[in-house]
Amino acid sequence: MESSKKKIYIETTIPSVITARSSRDITNAYRQDITKFFWENECYKYDLYISEYVWEECEKGDKAAAKRRLELIKDIPFLPTSKEVEELAEEYFRLLNIPLKAKTDCFHLAISVIKKIDYLISWNMTHLGERYFNEVALFNYKNNLWLPRMHTPDAVMEIEKEEAQNGV
Repeated sequence: MESSKKKIYIETTIPSVITARSSRDITNAYRQDITKFFWENECYKYDLYISEYVWEECEKGDKAAAKRRLELIKDIPFLPTSKEVEELAEEYFRLLNIPLKAKTDCFHLAISVIKKIDYLISWNMTHLGERYFNEVALFNYKNNLWLPRMHTPDAVMEIEKEEAQNGV
């Protein structure tokens, strides 16, 4: 039976922020606190998913940090990739004209679209956020594709709180 919970795709920055050493920078400290709060108190309300793209990104870098990231996400189900996901990611890459080093963001988006995920959460809103949202929304509308909400954890919590209060 299909779960009635909303589905969230956990982009790589989420486990990275949670497992990072405490930051003295106020912005980074806020992100760490709010993301840990979401992880410890809110994520049970949702069906969480990752993909091979998240796993591969979490494996990179410092070995100890990678181990912490992978340990955090080890029990989250993988959304399978497909030719359809890869083709859509390539279309997004051309459409958004983002730097090659950020191309994986297109794969996070594509898998969220194909699998009809409610939220793609990330702290990397450079290529997954508001700046490109209208282009993605228009493209998806014209192509009759699902449009996930792309937000930070704090925004998801606020949206869900407001929708619950308004009976949405």
